[in-house]
Amino acid sequence: MPSRNATLSYAAVAISAAMVSAAATYGAMTFVAPSRAQTAPAPTQRIDVMTQPLADIPGREVRITLLDLMPGHASPPHRHPNHHVFGYIADGTYEWQIGDGPVKTFKAGEAFYEPPGVLHALSRNASSTDRAKVVVFMVADAKQPSTVVEGGKK
Repeated sequence: MPSRNATLSYAAVAISAAMVSAAATYGAMTFVAPSRAQTAPAPTQRIDVMTQPLADIPGREVRITLLDLMPGHASPPHRHPNHHVFGYIADGTYEWQIGDGPVKTFKAGEAFYEPPGVLHALSRNASSTDRAKVVVFMVADAKQPSTVVEGGKK
């Protein structure tokens, strides 16, 4: 059985590789021409980039998602049950609050961390004119959904 330090080292390598993969995927997506759909886009487009079980950490998996938030859009308060959540602002400006902490505004190139299960009280595109893109990286409990909206809705 590997030592705890070895397991953490493997996890660090997995997390690093996943972040590089997410950044490369986002970069590739910026070169793809947007479609000319006739219907209005959803307030937030969620693109599941990858899910990868972590063999050396039983019951855990990495989930990488790209959120494309329309101007001014906010999601309802929610939690990420038993997940470590990392966010990287790839484009735009993003307002964020966990628990009853201060509201923080992140710009492209900045990142944040959410501890497992904490209330994500505010998640909003701070611009009324421009989209915001956030790469979300979770070290997730494989048995739990990514997000649970307060009040029991999914």
